[in-house]
Amino acid sequence: MNKDINSNNTEAANEISVRDIFSSLNGAFRYLKGKLAVIFIFAILGAAAGFALSFLIKPVYSAVCTFVLDDGEKSGSLGQYAGLASLAGIDINGGSDLFQGDNIIELYKSRLMIEKTLLSQVNINGKDQLLIDRYIDFNKLRSRWAKDDNINSITFTGDPEKFNRHQDSIITDMADLFNEKYLTVNKPDKKLSIIDVGFKSKDELFAKEFTTKLVETVNNFFTRTKTQKAYQNVEVLQRQEDSVKQILNKSISGVASATDASPNANPMLMSLKVPSEKRQVDVQASSAVYAEIVKNLEIAKINLREEKPLIQIIDNPVLPLAVNKLKPVVAIVAGFLIGFCFIAGWLLVRRFLLSVKWK
Repeated sequence: MNKDINSNNTEAANEISVRDIFSSLNGAFRYLKGKLAVIFIFAILGAAAGFALSFLIKPVYSAVCTFVLDDGEKSGSLGQYAGLASLAGIDINGGSDLFQGDNIIELYKSRLMIEKTLLSQVNINGKDQLLIDRYIDFNKLRSRWAKDDNINSITFTGDPEKFNRHQDSIITDMADLFNEKYLTVNKPDKKLSIIDVGFKSKDELFAKEFTTKLVETVNNFFTRTKTQKAYQNVEVLQRQEDSVKQILNKSISGVASATDASPNANPMLMSLKVPSEKRQVDVQASSAVYAEIVKNLEIAKINLREEKPLIQIIDNPVLPLAVNKLKPVVAIVAGFLIGFCFIAGWLLVRRFLLSVKWK
């Protein structure tokens, strides 16, 4: 019997609870229905605010540069010569592997590359200016700096290595902001070597020029670094070739001079042939060394050509750029819904607080 009583009490409590919920919802609905005029006034005000914002918010332009990167692979035919070259202290194994794989993507996001790009001079509308100055101008940063830090007259010309604390801090802040909001670098397909570099900005010309210049700066830096070791090998071998060639020429001249010194030497006097034969030995030794260096030099030149990566631009950003703009129709609908929900919620909260106060 006790179990039946408890069960009935639980069912009654649940019934009362559900009944109360529906009653409260019904009451709230009737309350809002009585306030429809106020709600629609605020909803219309929200729609008007959205319409105004669609014109006040500046559009964002997107520039994208797509290119394919081919690092190249070292030729297996060079392996047979690597041992010979190593005996002469020459490394013909090629350039640095620092930027293999996805490391070049991180290179695009580095402060150094963004700094070099910002400090590059471009021609926009017939006017030569630094990209960083263009960014400062359209964001009106100098007026802000004049109020806060009194550095509105700061410039970014000259050697970046000699920049002061304020200049370095501004560039660092820009690099962090670009990486956080505006700059994107990715590979659409991990199996391919195609890379997309994108940049968003409220200034269409800045977005285009910054993206183009960034790709040019990073790819040139990548190529120089990739081939630096191989290029140094070619320079060393070239100097050795020039040096040995001079020695060989002197040795050949020495043989001729020694022969001329005793043109009709007595065959019985062997000592007269010694200077000429010594010079001949020098010529043979120098010829052998010279031939080996020439061979290694040609191998190094082939390796330098193979180490140079192939970077082919597929798509450059062209005007007009893709634009992301808040459409007036969307802004009006969004403003209306936000205004409607906001005032309805505020009225219900106000009604609830008043009911609690008077209890």
